[in-house]
Amino acid sequence: MPHQAKAVEQLDNGKILCGGVGSGKSITSAAYYVANESPKDIYVITTAKKRDHLDWDSEFVKFGIGREVSLHGKLTVDSWNNIGKYEDVENAFFIFDEQRVVGSGAWVAKFYKIAKRNRWILLSATPGDTWLDYIPVFVANGFYRNRTEFKREHVIYTTYTKFPKVERFIGVNKLVKYRNQLLVDMPYAKHTTRHLKEVTVDYDNDLMNRVIKRRWHVYEERPLRDMAEMFLVMRKVVNSDTSRLGEVLRIHDKHKKIIVFYNFDYELMALRGSLGAMGITYAEWNGHKHEELPSGDSWVYLVQYVAGSEGWNCVTCDTTVFYSLTYSYKNFEQAQGRIDRLNQPKTDLWYYILLSDSRIDKAIWRALRQKHNFQESKLVNQVPDLVGSGKNRGEKAKDAA
Repeated sequence: MPHQAKAVEQLDNGKILCGGVGSGKSITSAAYYVANESPKDIYVITTAKKRDHLDWDSEFVKFGIGREVSLHGKLTVDSWNNIGKYEDVENAFFIFDEQRVVGSGAWVAKFYKIAKRNRWILLSATPGDTWLDYIPVFVANGFYRNRTEFKREHVIYTTYTKFPKVERFIGVNKLVKYRNQLLVDMPYAKHTTRHLKEVTVDYDNDLMNRVIKRRWHVYEERPLRDMAEMFLVMRKVVNSDTSRLGEVLRIHDKHKKIIVFYNFDYELMALRGSLGAMGITYAEWNGHKHEELPSGDSWVYLVQYVAGSEGWNCVTCDTTVFYSLTYSYKNFEQAQGRIDRLNQPKTDLWYYILLSDSRIDKAIWRALRQKHNFQESKLVNQVPDLVGSGKNRGEKAKDAA
């Protein structure tokens, strides 16, 4: 397609191919390899699901490239968990799929070694939320010697805090220049239209008040340990309301084939019970099960955000339900992209976001609509009740008991 052909012309070693979910980054990078990097051997580092489902093999076979027989170099496809197996490879071409080189962990160290000895490109729908996310790519391209030099030149930290917290970035014009050198955008006119529908659901306000005002764990009948646990319990109060199950059944009755994204195991158990009781066919993709998409005219596919928000696609249905909200804008965007593909036969895609009137749901949804990750600390600063006043936590816990 025109937007893909243009990207092939603009790509070069060390660049980031940035295209929306479903824009065809895989076949574009395969075409770039054939045009510019052949006959080097090619290594694709991707998600385990894409490796196991042979997604990349199906793209490269269009160019006569395979794992055993090839008109160009030999193809190897593996997951990010196995990146260490290839750190000693030299004079090859690497495609790093689904951006994982952020921070300073083991994967980044392996990435540095590979990038130094080989040609490479990186694919991403969301290349970076902050400038810190770009550090590994900037270092690999030689813009900075290491992470420390980048921070010394561009990061100002807040003083008098227990943990390092970025106050602001300086020298941003230089960072923008470097980013623009590396990003190859693939904008294209979509044939699909996304319809995001907010669906109002209930929650137990009395139970929520016991959590917030009394600092009480309403499921284990004890005081809350800390602020992090309070947010977990708040979310459970919201996400456990049976009205959410009713909306899923109503949406399924209308659309017949739907994908449902959720966060926690207790949500999964509730969904299993409800769908099973109604005799509705369902399958799962999560940390427990890796089942294929169901077939037939009526089904539900239950997908956990972290396990399944990327690395697969479905063009046999046009409806996604967000049973609960994720903190991550990247996961939210990736999840929407599972059905929004170039080969999607439908033009209208339906996304139902189940939302309660609770503070936590409204705050998360506000962040996602602004294309930001949700941060609990920001809500704490905005809502005095979450910090607490008057009685200390011990006194509140006694009252709750």
